[in-house]
This record gives sequence, structure tokens and C-alpha cells, in this order.
Amino acid sequence: MDPTLEDHKRKMITEAGRQLKEAKMAVFDEGSGNFYVSELGRVASHYYIRHQSMVIFNTMLKPHLTESDLLTMVSQSSEFESVQIRDEELSELDDLLRNGCQNDVKGGIENKPGKVNVLMQNDVNGGIENKPGKVNVLMQNDVNGGIESKPGKANVLMQMESFSLIADMMYASSNAPRIMRAIFEICLRLKWSSAAIICLNMCKCFERRLWQNQHPLRQFEGVLSYELLNKLEERDWSLDALWDMSASEIGAAEDMSASEIGAAVRYSLAGGQIRSCVEAFPFLELDALLQPITRTVLRVQLLIRPSFKWMDKVHGGSLRWLILVEDSETEKIYHSELWILTKKMMFEEEHKVAFTIPIFEPLPSMYIIRAISEDWIGAEAVHTISFNSLILPERMPPNTELLDLDPLPLSVLRNPQYEDMYRGRFTHFNPIQTQAFHTLYHTDENVLLGAPTGSGKTISSELTMLRLFNAHPGSKVIDIVPMKALVIYIAPMKALVIYIAPMKALVRERIEDWTKGLCKRLNKKMCELTADIIICTPEKWDGISRNWQTRSYVKKVGLLVIDEIHLLGADRGPILEVIVARMRYIAEQTNRSVRFVGLSTAIANAQDLADWLGIGSAGLFNFKPSVRPVPLEAHIQGYPGKFYCPRMMTMNKPSYAAIQMHSPRKPVLIFVSSRRQTRLTAQDLITYAVADERPHQFVHMDGDELQQVAMTVKDAELRNVLQFGIGLHHAGLNDRDRSTVERLFVQCKIQVLVATSTLAWGVNTPAHLVIVKGTEFFDAPTRRYVDFPITDVLQMMGRAGRPQYDHHGVAVIMVHEPKKQFYKRFLYEPLPVESSLHTQLWDHFNAEIVSGTIRCKQDAMDYLTWTYFYRRLVQNPSYYDLVEDTLADLEEAGCVVLGMGEDGGAGEADAVDATPTGRICSFYYLKYTTMTHFTQNLGPDLELSDLLSVLCMASEYDELPVRHNEDKINTAMASTVRLPVDAHFSRQLLPIRDYIGDTKTVLDNSGSDELAAELAKLNIDCLPQLMEGLGLIPSQTTNSASLAKRRTAVMDVMYSVLGDKEAREAIQVAERLPAVSISWKAVPDEPEGGGLSKEEASAYGWRVEINVQRQAGSKAAGHRAALAAEAADQGGGSFAGGPVSSKGRPRVYAPLFPKVKEEGWYMVLGDPHTHDLLALKRISIENQTTIKMDAPRFNGAGKKLAEVTLYLMSDSYLGMDQQYTIQLSQ
Repeated sequence: MDPTLEDHKRKMITEAGRQLKEAKMAVFDEGSGNFYVSELGRVASHYYIRHQSMVIFNTMLKPHLTESDLLTMVSQSSEFESVQIRDEELSELDDLLRNGCQNDVKGGIENKPGKVNVLMQNDVNGGIENKPGKVNVLMQNDVNGGIESKPGKANVLMQMESFSLIADMMYASSNAPRIMRAIFEICLRLKWSSAAIICLNMCKCFERRLWQNQHPLRQFEGVLSYELLNKLEERDWSLDALWDMSASEIGAAEDMSASEIGAAVRYSLAGGQIRSCVEAFPFLELDALLQPITRTVLRVQLLIRPSFKWMDKVHGGSLRWLILVEDSETEKIYHSELWILTKKMMFEEEHKVAFTIPIFEPLPSMYIIRAISEDWIGAEAVHTISFNSLILPERMPPNTELLDLDPLPLSVLRNPQYEDMYRGRFTHFNPIQTQAFHTLYHTDENVLLGAPTGSGKTISSELTMLRLFNAHPGSKVIDIVPMKALVIYIAPMKALVIYIAPMKALVRERIEDWTKGLCKRLNKKMCELTADIIICTPEKWDGISRNWQTRSYVKKVGLLVIDEIHLLGADRGPILEVIVARMRYIAEQTNRSVRFVGLSTAIANAQDLADWLGIGSAGLFNFKPSVRPVPLEAHIQGYPGKFYCPRMMTMNKPSYAAIQMHSPRKPVLIFVSSRRQTRLTAQDLITYAVADERPHQFVHMDGDELQQVAMTVKDAELRNVLQFGIGLHHAGLNDRDRSTVERLFVQCKIQVLVATSTLAWGVNTPAHLVIVKGTEFFDAPTRRYVDFPITDVLQMMGRAGRPQYDHHGVAVIMVHEPKKQFYKRFLYEPLPVESSLHTQLWDHFNAEIVSGTIRCKQDAMDYLTWTYFYRRLVQNPSYYDLVEDTLADLEEAGCVVLGMGEDGGAGEADAVDATPTGRICSFYYLKYTTMTHFTQNLGPDLELSDLLSVLCMASEYDELPVRHNEDKINTAMASTVRLPVDAHFSRQLLPIRDYIGDTKTVLDNSGSDELAAELAKLNIDCLPQLMEGLGLIPSQTTNSASLAKRRTAVMDVMYSVLGDKEAREAIQVAERLPAVSISWKAVPDEPEGGGLSKEEASAYGWRVEINVQRQAGSKAAGHRAALAAEAADQGGGSFAGGPVSSKGRPRVYAPLFPKVKEEGWYMVLGDPHTHDLLALKRISIENQTTIKMDAPRFNGAGKKLAEVTLYLMSDSYLGMDQQYTIQLSQ
């Protein structure tokens, strides 16, 4: 190789690097020879801008410039260096300059920029001896030619006799929009408000070929004629004036009607056309809610209401809007983002966009929020937010200093059994555990422990449990955890722990950890509600504790430990807050002392939380975020790009580079936002590894073991990436595949694990390097990408650094460039915790009203005083948007009645009573909005398809996402299925894996909506359709059940028709079906002693006593014929099938249902003549039970009841329902 050539190439590269660095297009390190991209470099590359042009822009671009300055700068860019000045063009350019340019052409037309400027302006209008001057003229003339094939443009173009001039104008018009967009992006990144707005307006002028002073309706090309637009401009009718004219349609007498508008423009048919275009012109109404997070950070909820009519011909499929927040004094942009309005979103009344902006003291007078259309000239909405009434939160107290103490050994537990539980994991407690050890283990003080993720807070929660085992050996423990371990301890029974976690992954982690450790060592059991440790979700414990008056074990709580208490401000925060508030209220009502222990990350307002939990100074430990057993090195990288998917793609190569730099041999954990991103990220990492000629660098096991593992994996995508040492982890994997991936990663047999964010909370898989690839996820209700809660990002970072193996951990956070400063601030500063109870106050008020805690409006106020919301409302009042009509909204939904007495008559004015609808809402844990929807849409004549449509509109399904291109898949599926959920009923294969998880979510919630049976509008004719719609084994037909009943007679037929395997399965299922016999007795419901006259007895109804008996197992299968004959001989009795008996409520055979379903029955009394629902009870049948139901003496028509119909209906099986007629006689 020629060394001279190598030196020459090196010099060329070095010189190019220096020039790029000087132009601010890249960062060049001459010592190492490395190049690092800059914002200007990204813009230049995206818009294909030359280096020389970027040098010109750096020199001439200023925060405040005019349109003339902007055009002059663009005309001097090197993209127009090929434009030449010709003598024969000078006179024509001079005419264009005088007649077609609205902006000054600096430097004259004797140069190229002047020529281009003139041509650009004339192209906008309709249609000098130096290059800049010529370019300037050409650009302006290009804008002049916006209306294609119209007389105005033709007149201008006819003046351009030189074909070379026309060619130059076409060249200028094709390059000017691209260059202007690049300058706009530069101004946006420099946060120059006025310059960015001017550039964006000029971009739209070049793209629309219209000037801003021309009529906005000229953008409705093809809808309004050129003559009409000229008349509108001649009469100087602005868009606002035309809008007022069109308002006459709603009765404004002083305004002009559509016909009058037509007469005014001398064209009678034009009035309607103009009015429709005015109504279709894009316009947004803006409003904003301000929520101060700290004294320097403000959260803004922007409310956007589209106020125009969508016109497909001109609007297309979507409209793009640029949202800017600027300081009115400095004109600096504090926030910018792209918001896309689609046609589907037009059907919604309001849209919310949330973001954070900085504020400074003293507070400025105002900020300005702008929503500017990126496509439409003149489409801009402005909202001013004033800080005059804004109240900033109080300053936060300092953090707890970490003392220099000697680590405590395990022997301080003074219990060999406890020491054995931790021996092998560690020998000494870490500094944070050491400092808090005495308070946690030796006292009953309430404690708040704030420390970074990975500080051993789970061990701290276990210490409080051990304290209870020591000090109160007969106590009962309940463990409630929002995202990890959370404990409640109850006395004085057998020790019981209830663990509440919002994610299945968290439940799995605690089960595995405590089954092997705490439960095994201390001989404790872990089960549901009857063992030592109970595991359930926050919603489950909330539902259980709502009826605390009738549940003695809820009243005996002695210790409540809440891990991750900072999640009070998250989605499930209101439930956690209500749980704690209720336990504090119960302790007050029962005169019992309850110990509260809160565990969280470092928080800014720890004192407020401590006051709420009743924690004194001795129990408050709030350490700095930097206090961590394994030090963490964090790198925050910003990436531009308006659109999510391309931005995620640009992060893949830096992710591979981060692995090579920070963790070439140690475990790497990459967090992404979706299952699709796990697959795409893994595939790109493999591509880069192959290009690096090291395709198996992430594999750390021999080939034979790798092949054996791959053979056991069911998921094809996971099997493929595992061969390259990369694992996938998301909710779409089955349990076995997920466990396999976790085991391989923990054992370091695969080096890289790409996972969704739920892994940060669920599985304990620490790594040396953590990469957070994007901090946004798709939010289904708002149909846009929103930021992860900062707590989630901190939790992901907390997985970096393995205490037993690493001396430090590394976290690389890849964020959208505009949000880089926000994450820099809050990843290193304590996070304040606010309440979110006010967003779900309706549902929790309804639950407390049903339970009897709230009986009047004053009780509601007293209840709020127990909440964290009440305390933060005083400290940070501007954060909360108070809802004054909560009880009125519940009354409108039919959940409560205001001002009624217990007997249904007139009561005290502030009395609050629950209705049957409200009780159903609380019992089934439904949102009050769902009940509003049900009461408004359920009726007596609903078909099954209508009923399912009503069910699918429940608010519980709002979180179900419609992902990218899934609307097309849904449309294709809708053409092949009979009903919206027919894919599940008919066992059709789902087109993509995401739909499997979505189906589980839908079915998980659908069982809660069977409450419709008790609504007043629902009659007995609707019940069979409702039960059929909720059937859990749609494939088990009545024919199969009848064949199974005659087992011995039709065995050969079944085997011949179904085959051996199917026949055996059908017989096994048939034997599990319930065999239920019923007998009844109807007597008058008269007072004891009798002696009533006939007239007096008529005032009383009937009491129907029903005896239900259930056979089980093979005995039921063997005696079906005898049971049927016996039932037929009885005057009041029959039977239907029978399942396997077991202790407790029988479980339903439902292999396709996502969770265990217990068998339930509805007993219904009705009058088939008037379709009245007389009585309804839900029952469970273990062996035998007796039910008493009351029927009135007269039906709804006022006639005496001679007979009623009894229905026994299964909530789980099809074909198991029974119907009987009961004669009522004196």
C-alpha cells in the first residue's frame, strides 16, 4: 500500500473534519479521529444541504429577521451556484422585480442571488444581473404562480419570454421549499420563535405558491373558482368576516345568509360553496391547565378542540400542527412538538396534549402557546397562559445525609432462622439498610425510606415483617405493593401476608423469591386469602377492603408497608392512596394502632408523605438519588426526528456502539416500548454484529446447548435471535419461553436481552449496562406517543449494576432531543410526588357510599381529609383541577341518590344513598362512566349483537390500543366474522400475536360486565342472550352434552363420529358438567300468627323457598337417568347435568378463558306475560343450598299473579339453563 496515498487520504479526511467542525455540522476529535454528529449536521443530511450553504446560514441567520432577509440568505445558498446571469435576461428581470416581488431584493438583480430571489417571489405571485439578485427575483416570482392554469399566472408567465429564465425559475422553485424547511428546522432547534414562525410561513408560501396577504380560501383549489376568489379579494372580505356571514344559518339576523353572500358576489350559487369552504378551513380552539411540579418545572395540559368540518378533497387523511410554547418577552421556544390530527379524531370533542416547560422566578407575565398548521397558510391558533394566579409549591426540605457507619452483619438479627434466610446472598447489610435497621427491626415507628432503585428496599420491607414475627408472633400480615413488595400486617391471627402488584410479572417475581426464601425458611404458605401470604392486584385488595365492616381480618391490620409509594402519582396511584386512606380510617374507627412503612425512590416532598403517614423525624429517611450501593454512570443522548418509528431506527446503531464501548462482555439490558420494537431492535443488533464479522459475540454457551435450548422455544422470532445470543422478553411470550430467556440471561449464557418496560418492574435481571431505547410509548386513549413516567425510567436505570459482580453500572438513556434537558434534570434530582386521586374521585366516592362510609356530603369532605390529595391540595393548589360536581355526576349516572332518606322518601338535603346501579358498579369494580353508558343504552329488546356492541363500549376497554396498521387488520377481520368478538367464540386463529394478549384483556374484563342483569331496564327476555354472550366454552354444544348423558348407549356412535381423542375429551367434559336438581315451595309471605282476612292477606306477597341440590363426578354421570326419572315424577323438580365435586366453589371447565373461573348461577323469578323481572339472586352451589325469594301479589299490570316462571341460569355453561312454572295458590 502506498504510504503517500494513505497520508493524502488522511489529510483529506482531517481537512474535511475541520471544515465540518467549523460549520458546526459535526464534532471532530483530531486526536482519536472520531466524528460525532451535531444538530446542524442532521438537518443538512436530512434536507440534502451543502456544506457551503450551512456556512452561509451560520453567518447570516439571526433570531430576528424579515422575509427579505430570509429570501436574501436563501438566494445566496450554494445550491443555486449553477444559475447564470445573461445579458438578454436583465430587462425582463427588472420587470419582474418591479411587478412581481413583494419583498426587497437586496444587492440588486445583477447577481445570481438577486435573480433567484426575483424568480422565487414571482413563482409565488403567479409566475437580477448578479446571481443572488436573480435567484431572489426567481424565488418570489415562483410564489406568484400558485394558481395553476389561471389567467393571473398566465399573464405573468407570458411576460417571461426567455426560456432560460423560465427554466431557472423552475429550478429555484423546486429547491427553495427544501432549503426553507432546513432553515426552519435550524431555527426550531435554536429555539428562536419569531425566526421559526417566519421560516414556516415562507415554507408554506413556497409549497402552496401563495403569499400570506392573499385570501386564505385560495387554498381550496378546485373547489372555488378563480373568479370567486378574485371577487372576495376585491371586496376585502377576510376569513373572519365570511365566518360571521355564515353564522346567519343559526339565526344571527344582522349577518348575511348564504343567498345574500351569493348576491354580494353576484353569483347566487356561490354562497353555499363559500360557506362550506369557510367552515372547512382548519381552525383549533386551545385551552390549557397549568400544574406546577416544582418551583422551576410546570406541567401543561393543552386541550385542543377542532372547530371545522373535514373535507377529504382538501384535507386528505391527516393534518399536521406544530405546537410551540414561547416566552412573550424573550421569544424563546421552551417546547415544540408535532401534533397530527386525523379524520377519526374529528369525531372526538376534545384532545389532550401534556408536556412540561421550565419556569423562572420572578415569574414572567405570560407564555404563549401556538398551534400552527404545517400545511395551511393562515391556520394558526394562539392561547395565552398567564402566571398572575399561579401559586408555586413550597420549597422542598433537604435530603437525609448518609452516615459513615460500619455495615451491620447478619448476626444483628439475633435469630438463626432469619440469618439462614439471607446467608449466601450477603454477609452485611448495605449502608442504607444499616442506617435504617434499628428503626425498622427494633421499633414500631412509622417509617418512610426514600432511596434509589437497587438500594435493597425489599430487604427493608422484610425486616418489618420479621419485626412483627418477633414482637407479635400471633399477628396477621397483609402485603400490598404497587410495583414491588408491599406489606400489610394484621393481628392477632395466624401470620398472613397479602402482596398486591399491578403486573403479573411482579407477582411472579415475588412468588419465586419468597417461595424459595422467606416462606421456605419460616414455614409460611403462599396462596389466596387463606394462607400466610396472599398475592393480588391493588384493585383486588381495594375491592376486598371496601366491605371492611363485614370482614374481620381487614379490621385487624397492624402493619402496612408500601413499596414504591412514589407511584401515588401514576395510573394506579389513586387505588394505592385509597387503600392507605381506608386503612388509616379503619384504624381510627376500630381504635387500633397501625404501623405504616413507605418505601420509595428519592423524592423531593418526603415531608408531605411523612405527615400523611403519621411519620415523625425519627422515621424519615430520604436519601439523595446519588446514594446507591453500586454507583451508576448515566449517559443521556438526544435524537431528533418528528416521527417515532424512524427515530427508534436511528437509535439501533448507537445502541450497538454503546454495547461495544461500555459492556463488550458483560450483560446488557435494552428497554423498548413495544413488542414490535423488541423484534426490530434485536434484528438490527444481529445485522451490525454480522457486519462486524462477529455474529456470535453475544453467545456464551456451546453450540450443542444452544441447539437444545432453541428446540424447546415455541416462539419462532425468539428462537431465531437466541442463536445470536440475544433474547426477547415481552407479554406475548408464553410462560415457558419467558422463563427460558430469564434463566439464560441471569446465567450469562446470552449477553443481550431486549425487553419491554414491564421487565423493569417484574423480573430481577440486573445487568452491567442498561439502554433505555426511547422514553415514549403509544397511549391508546389519546392515540399518540406519550412519555414514560419518570419513575419508570428511574426503575429501568436501576437495573444497571449487579451488586455481587459490578463495582459500577452504566445506563444510556436515548430520548427525543427536545426532552433531553428535562431528563437531565430529573434523573439527578429528587422527584416530587403528587396525588392523582382527583382524576378518579367519582369511582372511589361511589365505593365509599356503597360501603356506608359516606352517608352525606359532610362525610365526603371528612373522607377527603384522610387522603394524600387533601394535604397536597394545600401545598400545591395550582396543580389540581378541582371537580365540584362529583356527587352530582354520580347521581346523573344513576349510582347515587341525593337528598333521600333510607326508606326512599324525602331525607336531609345533603344525604347521599347508594342505588342498585351504584352497588353493582362497586361490586364489579367498574367505572362510573361505564354504568352511565349501560343505563343509557341497555334495553329490553336488545339482540345479542347489540348487547355485545354495548359491552365493547365500556370504559374499561379504553386502554386497549389500536396499533400501527391494526385498523386495516380489523377491517379485514370484520368481513369474515359474524360478531365483533366472534373470533374468540368460533376459535378462529388471530392474525398477529398482539391480538392474543388483547383477547385476554378483553375476556378478563368482560366477566365483570354481567352486572347488566340487575339493571332496572333489563327484563327476563334479555337474560338468556346475556348469559350466552358470556359463555366461556363456545365450542361445547348441546348435542355433545346430550350424547354424553347417554354414555353407554351412544359410545360407539361417538367414537365413530368424533374419533377416539375427541370422543374421550367430550366424555370427560360431559362428566364435569353440573347435575342440578330443583324443588320448591311457594307460601304466602304473611306475618307470624296469621289470622288475616282475605283483604288483609292480599297486601302481602309470596315467599318462594327453592332447594337446589348438585351431584358431582362419576356418581352424577352414573345416576343421570335415575335423577331425570326422579325429577320427572316430582311435582316441582327437574335437573340439568353435573360436574366434578371439590371443596369450595367448583371451577368451570374453560380451557380458552385466560384465568380461573368459578361456577356461578342466577336464580330468577319473572312474569312472562308482562315481562317483569320480579326477583334475582346470584348463588353458588357446592352441594346443596336453599334460597328464599319474594314475589309480589300483583304483577306490573295490576292483575293478581297466578303463576311465576323460575329460571336457573348458569353464568358459565351453555345449555345448562332450566325453566319451570310455579303455581301460586292460597
